[in-house]
Amino acid sequence: MTDGIEHGGRRGTYLVAAATVALLVMGLALITIGMRGTAGPPQPASDAAAPPSSSTSSTSASQSTSTRSKQKSTAAPDAADAPDAEAVDFGPLLQDSEPVALDIPSIGVHSSNIVDLALAEDGTMEVPTDASAPGWFTPGPSPGQFGPSVIAGHVDSDEGPAVFYRLGELRGGERVKVTRADGTVATFVIDRVGLFDKASFPTHEVYGDTTGRAELRLITCGGTYDEDNGYLGNVVAFGHLVATG
Repeated sequence: MTDGIEHGGRRGTYLVAAATVALLVMGLALITIGMRGTAGPPQPASDAAAPPSSSTSSTSASQSTSTRSKQKSTAAPDAADAPDAEAVDFGPLLQDSEPVALDIPSIGVHSSNIVDLALAEDGTMEVPTDASAPGWFTPGPSPGQFGPSVIAGHVDSDEGPAVFYRLGELRGGERVKVTRADGTVATFVIDRVGLFDKASFPTHEVYGDTTGRAELRLITCGGTYDEDNGYLGNVVAFGHLVATG
């Protein structure tokens, strides 16, 4: 069980502050990280696509902050303003602690080498230099903290399938476990998996605090492969925290 709760914190605040200049380009940066292998990677099933309400543009920092404030107010209503309202349980939360291992049994991912991904000088998210290693976006929340924690990885390389080659096979209800540096294990359940082209990447939904709970985003390349531009889309798995241990 968790020994503390943290809504936001350093990383969550940074993520919201960076929304205007960085969220859109970070979302699209992963389009080009995949390197074509000998066969195309699995793609999400049509019934696993994200709903049409997905945002296709970045949201300003002021808008993100306003939305987040409303969510936090809903999670902890003032008794004087709503004396009959029941407290809303948004699930477990953990303190800040970096991830050290990732396990997704249903698609054969077992990695104890998670690299850090920061913002590059051009405002995009860095990508892993090792095709076998997933990368955690360090300006965002750590897995289990309030908000969306983002882990990205290559889909393939010149040598063949990479760490997230089978990400498109994930289905709703499957579990993802993230072991953290403090010894806790954050268990997430997948809600849905979608394939998005560069023109409709759901930037705010992926990187913004939209649900009022601890969530996980897994991202890799997907869709059509173009010889000049690489993969033209991204596979994104959306999940939320259900257990800690």
